[in-house]
Amino acid sequence: MAELEPNTESTPEPRRRVLVAMSGGVDSSVAAARAVEAGHDVVGVHLALSTAPGALRTGSRGCCSREDADDARRVADMLGIPFYVWDFADRFKEDVIDEFVAAYAAGETPNPCLSCNEKVKFAALAERAVALGFDALATGHYARLDDGELRRAVDADKDQSYVLAVLDHGQLGRAMFPIGDTPKPQIREEAERRGLLVANKPDSHDICFIPTGDTKAFLGARIGVRPGAVVDKKSGEQLAEHDGVHGFTIGQRKGLGIEAPAVDGSPRYVTAIDPGTGTVTVGTAEDLEVHSISATKAIWSSGEVPAGPVECVVQVRAHGGLADAVATPVDGPDGPGIEIALRQPLRGVARGQAAVLYLPDAVQGDLVLGSGRISAAA
Repeated sequence: MAELEPNTESTPEPRRRVLVAMSGGVDSSVAAARAVEAGHDVVGVHLALSTAPGALRTGSRGCCSREDADDARRVADMLGIPFYVWDFADRFKEDVIDEFVAAYAAGETPNPCLSCNEKVKFAALAERAVALGFDALATGHYARLDDGELRRAVDADKDQSYVLAVLDHGQLGRAMFPIGDTPKPQIREEAERRGLLVANKPDSHDICFIPTGDTKAFLGARIGVRPGAVVDKKSGEQLAEHDGVHGFTIGQRKGLGIEAPAVDGSPRYVTAIDPGTGTVTVGTAEDLEVHSISATKAIWSSGEVPAGPVECVVQVRAHGGLADAVATPVDGPDGPGIEIALRQPLRGVARGQAAVLYLPDAVQGDLVLGSGRISAAA
């Protein structure tokens, strides 16, 4: 995917009343600064998403600490904008954390950033913003909006259009992504020029509500022990026992609990997870290959469902997992869905992940066509 040059020509925007979600990091801080510089009436808000926030973050792990809130407040003071902290902890727990735990218990591999964007930032927060008279919600996401159409960011390595593809046409119409036209190193340089103290603050990594980075322990404490077997796909032989399917994801190679390697010495991978029986099946890399994907909860970014099959590129993970494909809208038992025929096989496609569809555009940057939640792959 070719990296695009930043757009240096800008048309002055009409003055808008903008609420900026400020995490306390460099990206949202520069987004707020740019919104102010563009002449908008800007207010900053930090979302308190934890019922028991830590005083300090641990390096680059986690977010939403009191330190992050203080950093956001200092930036708002420097910019001369009003700043508030809004408590969304209960909503975040219900719509993000609880859903994340339930999905893993069901043998799925969810991405909590998708749920947070869909249900918290661009639903609950955006709805409150509109009720208070704001015209738009701005965030520090790396993505671009072109006449209401969602496109990849200029910085391909930081692009976050994948986790924003769950937004519908109405939500995109109220969104602003001020930094999507600039590579991350330049964002840090800009923050330094502006005198923002967060210019060199480490980025958040891993899952924000699991600051230890130990997802298996986090899930185990909430799901409990649910024993099952690890079996070989080809022979059906039981190779090991486990404490719960929540400790596994499709494509996983390490931590399988298998004492001996395969007879031919080749690595084993998780190829299937059955939460009903607790069976985790392992096989070869070739066993991971899929040629078709079924997805539910279809969202079409333009607000219009394509009349028929569409040639596109599908992405099945936040970073990687791309293939040329033909996507066809369908009406399934669970509502609008998408059937995706892959032109090249993909590996490691897991239920619960998002399948995001792009229309390649070498000039303007890939356009997001829509997305769906992966329910099956074959």
